[in-house]
Amino acid sequence: MKGRHVFRRLTFDEVRAWLARRPDALLLDARDAASYARDGWPGAVRLSADNQDALLLRTDRQRPVLIYCYKGNASQVCAQMFADFGFTDVCDLVGGHRAWTAGVDGSNPSSEALAPELAAWLAREGFIGTQARGAHGNTPLMNAAWRGAPAVVEQLLACGVALDAINEDGNNALWFACVNGNPSLVTRLVAAGVPMDHANANGATCLMLAASSGKAEVLSALLALGADPALRSEDGFTAADMAASVDCLQLLRQLREA
Repeated sequence: MKGRHVFRRLTFDEVRAWLARRPDALLLDARDAASYARDGWPGAVRLSADNQDALLLRTDRQRPVLIYCYKGNASQVCAQMFADFGFTDVCDLVGGHRAWTAGVDGSNPSSEALAPELAAWLAREGFIGTQARGAHGNTPLMNAAWRGAPAVVEQLLACGVALDAINEDGNNALWFACVNGNPSLVTRLVAAGVPMDHANANGATCLMLAASSGKAEVLSALLALGADPALRSEDGFTAADMAASVDCLQLLRQLREA
């Protein structure tokens, strides 16, 4: 129809990049309530007759919208409705939720299907598999560590994800766990085999990060695990030189004096 607003249909291979570029996208699940509760994407809102008008009227029309259903049929009708209402960036998923699940399972190195909750988490984060790369070269394990999601971390470790992977800045998953600040998660990743004294592109280690950001609990955990406080950055600074709090400085001085 001439002049009709259009929406875009995304394939499984296109969804990851689309989500990575639109972290604020509104994700709408057009399936029944039971399916949504079972394996709906984290952060998705169930689209139904009860909230349809409210979503159309109250959502910023510049906000990106991605709609998925079972097989990619009903989502087209819903996407056209949002496009006709003036939303400027509307997409639906070709093949629906089934296509996403099949694609994620196929990209997973394990022969076993991913748990529905892990597949849903990967979908929300924009990854097409457990070994996939996202924005800035980040892996699913890095994102899970950064978000402080221990259950997801355990599932990814069970899938055999690479423990020595680094992103474009040279940071590994342990770095992101330190950014999050959960000492238990830091300990778990080190125990799993993520390199503890790895230096990133600037020569900074996780110990330096913990010290420079004043994360005393993380610093203490790393020291207890055997992190090397004598390592220096490209600028010649040690973790003690970077200490941003009295607690961090005392921890490093106590170790040096022991």
